[in-house]
Amino acid sequence: MKPKITGNRYVFAVNNLAKSAKFYKTKLGFQTLWEGDGWHFLVRDNFKIMLGECPDDKPASEINCHSYFGYLEIENIDELYNEYQSKEVEVLSDIENKPWGQREFSIRTIDGHRITFGEKVFI
Repeated sequence: MKPKITGNRYVFAVNNLAKSAKFYKTKLGFQTLWEGDGWHFLVRDNFKIMLGECPDDKPASEINCHSYFGYLEIENIDELYNEYQSKEVEVLSDIENKPWGQREFSIRTIDGHRITFGEKVFI
């Protein structure tokens, strides 16, 4: 049989695991899948994150453009934008329709990782 990718998980190095996990749960709406041995696995819908504690490493907030993490395609982007605004998540770019047919906004996590959310729109 031909190999098939059936899912994905994203790994983030964080300096303070407890503080970061709390941020993902209270501000970004994630739930814990598992935690132990310096790791905290979280999920929201089909988005899975593995936080690994690296207390002595340079935080993502100090690596400038390299802190950009990913682009997530979602449904009901305006609701997510309003949810994050109400929870005082740091929004880097206001929500807007882009010429490439996506409605987008970006956030920065407590550790400095940057994530962009987009939803297909018909222009």
